[in-house]
Amino acid sequence: MIVLDASVLIAHLDARDAHHGAATSLLSDFAGELLVASSLTIAEVLVGPARAGHLDHAIAALDQLHIGTQHLPEDGPARLALLRAETNLELPDCCVVLAAEQTDGSVTTLDRRLATAAAERGLAVRAPQWPIRLRDSPVAPRGAGEQAGVSARGSDATPGIASPT
Repeated sequence: MIVLDASVLIAHLDARDAHHGAATSLLSDFAGELLVASSLTIAEVLVGPARAGHLDHAIAALDQLHIGTQHLPEDGPARLALLRAETNLELPDCCVVLAAEQTDGSVTTLDRRLATAAAERGLAVRAPQWPIRLRDSPVAPRGAGEQAGVSARGSDATPGIASPT
């Protein structure tokens, strides 16, 4: 099972996005595999199209990908709070990690911080061919200028994360 982050879906839906080709290729590589996203991830993906007046088009495009929606479990709020406290990820990224933990799925993202945090938690991470210049999330890295396993300068490769097979 593949748990999708908003970064992949947003890039796929926007042909002007710098990562559009990589995201679209990645999704093509997953043909026949079960794709899921947290309900919050789907909402995050739909914000831009809603602002632009293209919500129906975006929903139709997502429907064509046959993405299942992973809802929060009953103890979801507490688990998300713990994930946020432990990883310093933003809550939307915590939803991706929680969905992968719930489903024993692989995280698919273009976000370096999310990829690193997921790998540190023992989750499989699938991404375009490494090395790729991933997006840095806007949250300040942990510690004195260093993220766990990623240089503050933004190394192009993230240790411990395998490319798709």
